[in-house]
Amino acid sequence: MSDHEPPSQAPQGHGPITRLGGIPLPDDNLSDHGSDASHADEHSHGGIGKYLLVFVALCGLTTLSFFTYSPYWPWRDQPYVGWAFMMVVSCTKALLVILFFMHVFWEANWKYVLTIPAGMMAVFLTLMLVPDIGMRTRMASQERVLKMARPSDVWLMEKAGETQLLAEPAPH
Repeated sequence: MSDHEPPSQAPQGHGPITRLGGIPLPDDNLSDHGSDASHADEHSHGGIGKYLLVFVALCGLTTLSFFTYSPYWPWRDQPYVGWAFMMVVSCTKALLVILFFMHVFWEANWKYVLTIPAGMMAVFLTLMLVPDIGMRTRMASQERVLKMARPSDVWLMEKAGETQLLAEPAPH
């Protein structure tokens, strides 16, 4: 601030303006920290009601996860539907915890600079590991190959178990 500049036109605030609203005008005559009300509004997170609402939502989502193991679950004979449903519920719960309890919802836009590349890298690494997992037995040692279960062995063991159950007499 120069000696020739009137005090009413002195710069206000602590740094660059990163969002709209709360921009002090030159004639506001505020101190460097602004008023207490504007400072409280800037760091307000909505009170305990918002946290209780998120808690109730988390409890409801947990109940939905348990619903997949109940006799009322319509896709009981299709486990992949239940697994996909539980993954969606789990991701939703994680998103709620991250956004509200870790206060990411109220952060500035720099959160996208951190999360989007990390998410892209997670997807990329997952896709890059798929061939390794699919071909993990291609170069296994002879000892490991002899001791690992093969699909035909599993099928034979299941058939043997079924015939054993059929051969046993029913208890009186």
